[in-house]
Amino acid sequence: MELHLGPEAKGVLLSAFFWSYALMQLPVGWAADRYNLRWLYAAGFIIWSVACGLTGLAATLAALFGMRMLLGIGESIFMPGGMKIISLLFGPKERGLAAGIMDCGSRAGLALGAPLIAFLVSRMGWRQAFAVLGFGSVLWLIPWLAAAPRGLRSHAAPPSLMRSLRTMDRNLLGMCLGHVCYGYYWYLLVTWLPAYLVEARHMTLTQAGAWVSVPYLVFTLSEPLGGWIADRLTSFGYEERFARKLVVTASYASSLMLLAGGRAANNVTALLMISAACLVGLSTGNLYTLGASVAPPGEEGTWLGCINFAGNVPGIAAPIITGVLIAHTGSYYPGFEVAVGVLLLGPVAYWTLVR
Repeated sequence: MELHLGPEAKGVLLSAFFWSYALMQLPVGWAADRYNLRWLYAAGFIIWSVACGLTGLAATLAALFGMRMLLGIGESIFMPGGMKIISLLFGPKERGLAAGIMDCGSRAGLALGAPLIAFLVSRMGWRQAFAVLGFGSVLWLIPWLAAAPRGLRSHAAPPSLMRSLRTMDRNLLGMCLGHVCYGYYWYLLVTWLPAYLVEARHMTLTQAGAWVSVPYLVFTLSEPLGGWIADRLTSFGYEERFARKLVVTASYASSLMLLAGGRAANNVTALLMISAACLVGLSTGNLYTLGASVAPPGEEGTWLGCINFAGNVPGIAAPIITGVLIAHTGSYYPGFEVAVGVLLLGPVAYWTLVR
């Protein structure tokens, strides 16, 4: 890239999105409980699409940082708004699959978009690639406005944000702590895995774009599958929260394969192991469904905003910490070790605090 950024500067830039994205979760979650999501979701999408398109005009690190923060403001509606919609349209025993399908769209964007972005950057340059992807994505508003119900909102008036915050209990604390662990691991994969394939595995940009789509695709397909598994366990008579915590724990254990992949000498073997480590995606739909199930009725958006805030604070820390570790050790492996260690603390919070 023409700005010639080192690992530490890249880490700061990669974290910029999460500064605003995380901080916006509480107010946006509260707004999702109060306002019509048909229009609230559309407004957020316009902001994040335009911010992506304008990134191609940035000429300095500060301008790039600002566009990334604006992107985070727009995209903050995604999770609290999406889970609020699911809580309005689906019953508790059906939400695992629905939540997995919803969130896997973002992972599918990574899996399918990585080779596309690599192709666009190699042919057009990174600035034109941002413009095409950002401004072109506004077309999504056409099917959204055609499909979204006109009265997509809670019928009962939700309490104030401060009152909602005062009702938080150990369930929410457990969900937030567990989501911190999940967020650190996921955002390591999002922000540094492509660079790892180029810099540590010595792939070309085009090769890395194609190869990285495989683990992202595994994460994508795992999300609805994990939600479906827990939904089926519930239908067989298992208590819902027990079933979801069981799937979450098993999926988190798969992260150990990331350490094996980091040690593998052969690129194909490493890719297969890293892909296996992305079975952590089996947990995702269950995490958000658990969050909706512990929330008081009508406050799902606010509580999911709190949970997603906690899960995205590591989005600020993970890129920076990993960048510092790379700069000081010359290796990506210590960053992998930290991410796996943090993730494996998550089940402790779910089993001890979430009742």
